[in-house]
Amino acid sequence: FILLKLLIVRFQMIEIAIDGTAASGKGTLAKKLADKYGFVHLDTGLLYRKVANELLIQNKSDPKNVETFSCKIARNLELVNLNKEELRSEETASLASLIATSPKLRDILNFKQKEFLLKNKKKFSGCILDGRDIGTKILPNANFKFFIDASVEIRAKRRLLEKNISFLHENDEKCMLQALIKKMIDRDRLDSNRTTAPLSPANDAYVIDTSLISAEQLFEKVTKIIEGK
Repeated sequence: FILLKLLIVRFQMIEIAIDGTAASGKGTLAKKLADKYGFVHLDTGLLYRKVANELLIQNKSDPKNVETFSCKIARNLELVNLNKEELRSEETASLASLIATSPKLRDILNFKQKEFLLKNKKKFSGCILDGRDIGTKILPNANFKFFIDASVEIRAKRRLLEKNISFLHENDEKCMLQALIKKMIDRDRLDSNRTTAPLSPANDAYVIDTSLISAEQLFEKVTKIIEGK
């Protein structure tokens, strides 16, 4: 860890930004790195999912007023209970991607993310944030930036495996896979084409395609970069 130790001595907090598409492996990578180095970690996409989930609970997802209600919820958002199962549902994910196009909402949640960093600066020697605009917007001066991607077919298969459905008929599985592929294509398009902080690699990010590598291989590749091996 020679390079990493030098950075820790030089900087108050090591910043690692991980961006990427859904089911590309960025979240798993971020957790593994946080465990290895003892850094604090925040999955920023869960903030948007938390807001979206609250909109669904309150039945306030009407497109006419969704931005107003989203911003109101976001202002009072506490960064707790971010790992609840309902935040992982497809309905929540789709709504989260939709409300994430709102510049006002992004400003509020960006502030929450930066507040999270300030709160943890004295507790941790490093931080890892993963999402869709970390290297370009939230941590533009991060020590390390990574952009993780994979083919949409591979990502859809991974998402299907996460659902752990073993009783599906082969035709039903194919239909579900095609539906997931379509949703991911739509979400990628929405994330990449929004006017505010679109999904794209930072100019100085390491872009890694995980279509043909495992989570462990990705982890090894990234740690070598961080440790200067």
